[in-house]
Amino acid sequence: MKIITAMIQPFMLSKVAYALEDMENFPGMTVTDARGFGRKQGPGEQRAAHYDPFRHKSRIEIVAPDEMLESIVETLIGHAHTGKDGDGKVFVWDVEHAVRVQTGERGEAALR
Repeated sequence: MKIITAMIQPFMLSKVAYALEDMENFPGMTVTDARGFGRKQGPGEQRAAHYDPFRHKSRIEIVAPDEMLESIVETLIGHAHTGKDGDGKVFVWDVEHAVRVQTGERGEAALR
């Protein structure tokens, strides 16, 4: 199992969510509002008295079986892309264990 975390532009969230929901056996996702910044900033922004480096983002978290990883990542990239600075990033790492609280199912069975 993998956890996929994507930081995307908030105005792209609906487009991304619709595309993910259309995937067969999509396990679901959690979305939170986030703020952050990367390396690239506009010229002179750091010198402004009202400077706020944080930009609003939507954070998507998906725990998925290994075999769905590439299709989910490609869907995220394809539907969140605008070609402009700040489109976001996608991170992937291993999930050691999962348990569904309601039923006690473990492992990938907890994702169904």
